[in-house]
Amino acid sequence: MTLALTLLSLLVGFLVGLLLALVRVYAPYGLNYIAIGYEKIFRGIPLLVLIFIFGAALLRYFIWTGSLANALFFAAMLSLALRSAAYQSEIFRGAIMSVDAGQMMAAKSIGMNTFQATRNIILPQALRLSLPGWANEYAVVIKDTSLASAIGISDLIYQAQAFTWDYPAQFLPIILIVAIIYFVFTYPVTRYLGESMTLKLRQLGLGGGR
Repeated sequence: MTLALTLLSLLVGFLVGLLLALVRVYAPYGLNYIAIGYEKIFRGIPLLVLIFIFGAALLRYFIWTGSLANALFFAAMLSLALRSAAYQSEIFRGAIMSVDAGQMMAAKSIGMNTFQATRNIILPQALRLSLPGWANEYAVVIKDTSLASAIGISDLIYQAQAFTWDYPAQFLPIILIVAIIYFVFTYPVTRYLGESMTLKLRQLGLGGGR
């Protein structure tokens, strides 16, 4: 359940976040305020509040999913995805802006329009540059899924609580096991996409700091 929430939230957040980033960079003047407003709103509202909004106050609108369990899952996923999209949009916008503007001009000089240049030249580089930041967002999202237990989602934290209700004397080892599981889920991704990719990008001259 924890991994399903994480992966679906990141996927939806990726699609929405990338669209917001493109609007911020390339949309006509005025439309970018829509993306800016979205980012400000969803970065400013605590995730737990969003989960209660979608998973309690607006839950009846998700009954079309077929069952209460599905509705709760969809509400939690949507909360995580919308909040993640706001942060991912900043990651992608920064990556797009870090690609040399001369590449867009060069693409247009050989007959490409803005869409073609963005799709074939700018985005492939920007997505690669965004990998270290995206790895950090993955770590944030997978840990934030623990808040979904507040509305009854049977995730890792919810199961740990269920065990502690049955075995209250074993609270410490149970919660330590949970901590280890989260570490196992996060460390390989942040290690490879974060540290290793940063080093590789630096070696390729595509960023990565000093």
